Amino acid sequence: MGTRSRKARAQIMVMVNFEGIGLASILLEIVASTADDCIAVESGGADRIELCAAIATGGLTPSLGTLIETKMRVRIPVMVMVRPRPGGFCYSDEDLATMRRDAELLLKHGADGIVFGILRSDGSLDRKRCEELLQIADGMPTVFHRAFDVVPDPSRALDELIDLGFTRLLTSGQQKTAVEGRELIRRLIEQAGSRIEVLAGGGVRAYNVRPFVEATRCTQVHLTAFSAPSDVSTSASCLSFGGVPGSPSGSYEHVDPEVVRRMRETLDSINMAA
Repeated sequence: MGTRSRKARAQIMVMVNFEGIGLASILLEIVASTADDCIAVESGGADRIELCAAIATGGLTPSLGTLIETKMRVRIPVMVMVRPRPGGFCYSDEDLATMRRDAELLLKHGADGIVFGILRSDGSLDRKRCEELLQIADGMPTVFHRAFDVVPDPSRALDELIDLGFTRLLTSGQQKTAVEGRELIRRLIEQAGSRIEVLAGGGVRAYNVRPFVEATRCTQVHLTAFSAPSDVSTSASCLSFGGVPGSPSGSYEHVDPEVVRRMRETLDSINMAA
């Protein structure tokens, strides 16, 4: 199968008419870290998954086992994070070699695209290193993630991403939340036109998504949808094995399909509104 047809298959295109009835549903992407999470994402009605590990650090490259088991269980596209460490986005040669290897393996084992971002020490886009991973993607969808939210000149960086051939940009508008960054997101969407997709993410929730969509004219949103169940195997221990801050010992983040479903219903109601 050619790269053009593979890319077309993996992408979901959306159109929204803000003056009347929605022409199609606003796309909903949910973050997941396990195969179990991904099943919950799909059952809740989301359109696409971003798969990553260590979400508390902003997301790292997940294991191949997680991807393989996920692809056996869900049908919606799975975009996979390629990020070797937490912190910033200016990588050593060894980090980059790891990212290249991970990208090759993830795509070989079923990833519908990869999510990454590489910057220079001054915060500007590292075009050369981004090109290396884009070549590995070979026409499959590519997302430049929220590394974009620290670039010094977002308008210039957007044009560079378009020139490089990225499919999509994930951004909170260079603020802690996309709601706070809505004005920049609106300008980026206008600047992008049909040349690159702009995916808004960061603090978007069912209670604030309607005014956010109206303010930005965004056609796709990205969010976490976690609850914090507990693994009772550690409940009687005085030892800590990590968990969700402020929650009982042994708690962990798990996608709640009801949270996904509420967001799906809210987005659909925005499209159906006259």
